Amino acid sequence: MPLTKQKKKQIVETVKENLEKQKAMVFVNFSGLKFSDLVNLRKKLREAGAKFIVVKKTLAQLAFKEKNLDFPKEKLGNEIALIFGFEDEIAPVKTAYQFSQEQNMLKLIGGYISDGTKSEFMSAEEVIALAQLPSKQELFAKLVGTLSAPVSGFVTVQRQLIKGLMCVLEAIAEKQ
Repeated sequence: MPLTKQKKKQIVETVKENLEKQKAMVFVNFSGLKFSDLVNLRKKLREAGAKFIVVKKTLAQLAFKEKNLDFPKEKLGNEIALIFGFEDEIAPVKTAYQFSQEQNMLKLIGGYISDGTKSEFMSAEEVIALAQLPSKQELFAKLVGTLSAPVSGFVTVQRQLIKGLMCVLEAIAEKQ
């Protein structure tokens, strides 16, 4: 059933609102995914602070044009959906990538990461590279490990020196 003009305007407004609030956006091709898989994907994205919207390319193009963003219509496939990340820039990208690894039918096409002033289109390869980066918590853990390694090494050396001194003193005590 074709969409009414009012419904189309509503969809364009929804996309525009999400474009204003988003920190990250990913284009995905979801053709071939089962309904249950889509429900599962939406649930995972909701947990990551993201939103999954299926939209016609022409309507998305109108919203992008009004927001002065490039819309890569020629790079997109037949059925597209937009994943908007509102809380974290990387979480929706990682979630979509992990889901695409589980379900081969979901294809990452590209996306935008916004720094508040500008947004540039990223290719699928760039989005995948971004998704494969370690999380902020993992990077902090590596940093703490790197910073604490010299201190723990120093403590170990000092402990061995004291242990060696104790062994020498015990040997001297046994000889007397």
